[in-house]
Amino acid sequence: MPHQILRQVLRAPVYDVAIQTPFERASLISKKANNDVWLKREDLQPVFSFKLRGAYNRMVQLSDAEKAKGVVAASAGNHAQGVALSASKMGIKALIVMPRTTPMIKVNAVRNLGGEVVLHGDAFDQAAEHARFLCERDGYAFIPPYDDEAVIAGQGTIALEILRQHKPLDVMFVCVGGGGLIAGVSAVMKQVSPETRIVGVEPEDAASMTAALKAGKRVKLDTVGIFADGVAVAQVGEAPFRIARQCIDEMITVTTDEICAAVKDIFEDTRAVSEPAGALGLAGMKKYIARTGVSGQSMGVIVSGANINFDSLRYISERTEIGERREGIFAVVIDERPGSFKRFCELLGAKRAITEFNYRYADDRKAVVFVGVRTEAGVAEKDQLIAQLKAEDYTVHDMSDNEMAKLHLRHMVGGHAKGVTNECLYRFQFPERPGALLQFLSQMSEDWNISLFHYRNHGAAYGRVLVGIQVPPDQQSEFEEYLNCLHYPFESEQNNIGYELFLKPV
Repeated sequence: MPHQILRQVLRAPVYDVAIQTPFERASLISKKANNDVWLKREDLQPVFSFKLRGAYNRMVQLSDAEKAKGVVAASAGNHAQGVALSASKMGIKALIVMPRTTPMIKVNAVRNLGGEVVLHGDAFDQAAEHARFLCERDGYAFIPPYDDEAVIAGQGTIALEILRQHKPLDVMFVCVGGGGLIAGVSAVMKQVSPETRIVGVEPEDAASMTAALKAGKRVKLDTVGIFADGVAVAQVGEAPFRIARQCIDEMITVTTDEICAAVKDIFEDTRAVSEPAGALGLAGMKKYIARTGVSGQSMGVIVSGANINFDSLRYISERTEIGERREGIFAVVIDERPGSFKRFCELLGAKRAITEFNYRYADDRKAVVFVGVRTEAGVAEKDQLIAQLKAEDYTVHDMSDNEMAKLHLRHMVGGHAKGVTNECLYRFQFPERPGALLQFLSQMSEDWNISLFHYRNHGAAYGRVLVGIQVPPDQQSEFEEYLNCLHYPFESEQNNIGYELFLKPV
């Protein structure tokens, strides 16, 4: 099958709408990584994403009858814009079904490109189902985002460009969502430059290709993280998976913090702001180098897109330092007596930057502070600081990898509540649409009381909410049934050390 893709790549007329993007050496990243790093700038396409290539290559193969009726696609962003621009170029109608949670910047972008937008459902799967319904009802041709050979071949033109722009690479890092991009790139690379190692990169909470290759078959993830929404796919496509089994050398998964750090790296080298999915390849490259210790190699990274919602930049900025391991956040128990704060700060050192310091009086014996400290030397400096504080008899809890602490606790004020009984603490993902909170509340029994609530908009399709609910012990089974019927992703934080130290009722 890879040889079939290569033949289609050679014939793909993508440059009717797409451009040949630069393959630029990233001098700052190369210096830090001790390798020769090159960025394929697909964020510079007319729709700020590589998706234009595959969409157009699929659409030019439509029959005259199909073109006359028009096309439909389901997408929350990049594929939608690729289809809309391609349809405009070809003079045909394009109907794009997008989830109601899609940020308006992406909805407006599709409309500005000539696409007609239909908002349906809260998630991609619901939008895709409605798109299929419209195809059956009205006779539109469906343009798939990744599971199609013509789409894969369109994305594979990226690999041909790289091979023309640079000598054979040692390693190529490619982000993976549904698998269309890495299938096209790897199918070409493995036939023209077989010595190039192909590494796919996924978020830890959306690693559908990693799971599929491990299982030897496609699997569907129960839940999918939505931070890198461009690759938030529960199951990879059939065609991409068949190619991946033959052409991908390995998969790497990265955290949200590591993705945010990679966004910053790209900005510092190019002054361009990548979307989270667009920075996946670089995040994976950094992890690959840290694991293998390789140096002096030539490495290619596809910066796949820059369709980022401006409001999400503050969230990325917050997480970047932790992703680079240049900030540690801690919960530290200190004595509640005059001079204790000063002594604690003296131990941190005058040359260390304090990024935040949160405290609220609880009792006259012990105080618990939430503190952020800049650690320029990374993990080693953070571990050294923890050891230093423990040597002085401080109780220290490292919160740097505590998701509840990073999403909620560091932004909250207050302290331990008094007189609150039977409190259950959960983290939820709410769709960012009107009525989501009301739906949550309307299904809740009047016997249960909300005792804690923290929500903060991050400019994404889903909001993150921390909720404390008082539930009598004899109603626990009813409460669990309520949680499962909500169909909102949730996670219990009852045993989180941050809850114990800062929020749990006394």
